[in-house]
Amino acid sequence: MFGSLFSKPMTIPSVDEALPGRDFPLLNPQPHAVHGRPIVGPFPDGMETLLVGMGCFWGAERMFWGLNGVWTTSVGYAGGATPNASYDEVCSGLTGHTEVVEIVYDPKIIELEDILRLFWQEHNPTQGMRQGNDRGTQYRSAIFCSNEEQLAIAKDSKARYAQKLLAAGHPAITTEVGLRDAYYLAEDYHQQYLHKNPNGYCGLAGCGVSF
Repeated sequence: MFGSLFSKPMTIPSVDEALPGRDFPLLNPQPHAVHGRPIVGPFPDGMETLLVGMGCFWGAERMFWGLNGVWTTSVGYAGGATPNASYDEVCSGLTGHTEVVEIVYDPKIIELEDILRLFWQEHNPTQGMRQGNDRGTQYRSAIFCSNEEQLAIAKDSKARYAQKLLAAGHPAITTEVGLRDAYYLAEDYHQQYLHKNPNGYCGLAGCGVSF
């Protein structure tokens, strides 16, 4: 992803060190380019949301938007201190954000465990502040949950997958797992990027270990 050229800092800045950002959003959200549903709430009753970071968000969003039970998706920035950050600011490493996908799903159709299975298997959660050739704090692996029930399931899945990775000779998982805070939508050209640009970059690559 071209932002990796600017990804020099490899530590998350403190609140005092982070860029100031702005008090208004950068995006006027358009309907999802694949199915036309909204990418911002309010969502239909019964839907749940989860934020996942798997490196570059382009390929990660494409992996989730077609799943049965996933109502909509969007991409943006989370886990940092800069409000309404721009892509260039996130790529500077001075916001603390990582690139994430927001997954809006119907738990009556798809279980969180099934979403997490894809999350763990389809990227490398052991690489710290990078994903493949993409280096920087914005490419770190992360799960940001919407409630304590999700958090408990995510932590349990991390512990179980960590054991499988270690048994296969991989290092420890570095994925950040916690409750979500602010989520800032990325610019429109990032939304459903690989639908708009079918031959665009996708850096997803797992460890070859089944969940």
